Amino acid sequence: MKVYEFDGFPNPARVRIALAEKKMTDQVEFVSINVPEGEHQQAAYLAKNPSGTVPALELDDGTVISECTAITEYLDASSGERALTGTTPKEAAVIHMMQRRAEAGLLDAVGAYFHHATPGLGPDIEGEQCSQWGEMQRHRAEQGMRYFDGVLADQPYIAGEAFSMADITAFAGLAFADFAKVEIPADCEALIAWRARVSKRPSIAG
Repeated sequence: MKVYEFDGFPNPARVRIALAEKKMTDQVEFVSINVPEGEHQQAAYLAKNPSGTVPALELDDGTVISECTAITEYLDASSGERALTGTTPKEAAVIHMMQRRAEAGLLDAVGAYFHHATPGLGPDIEGEQCSQWGEMQRHRAEQGMRYFDGVLADQPYIAGEAFSMADITAFAGLAFADFAKVEIPADCEALIAWRARVSKRPSIAG
């Protein structure tokens, strides 16, 4: 298998964490796509992934899977017992729900702020920007942090009692927030404690 990525970006980091959790890192060849230089917009990569996003997983039979959730689903289902996406219908539904909340209300919101209200990746990559929209999304990200702080005040992980895909997404969202200089509110003690605890997992600590 191959993973097309750009090291240090939040979405590729999600897949790397999932691979490490599943102990599959050594089964993958990582191929760098230079996003800051626009390689993700060139024909060769678009032929594999028309959305032009990273990461993308290419299977040995040539099938290309993009979108972190889909990639994580494949990895979790293809290697032993499911550990990241739920083992019962209820667990799977709750994990998917919370994963999407982490994605839309935190990771994607920080991304919109970065790409619209800051220089982002530069004018050659960003194209048109809307700073007002970006600032609105920064506020949304802060609201997301407060929401997850409330969730984590009552349970150890984003989707319940066990670490899951939802935690990976939220962790990547906070890492992106650091990079974009969107701070966690100081009174979000449960979120801050969760982050410190999760950062010690071997799949994240390295």
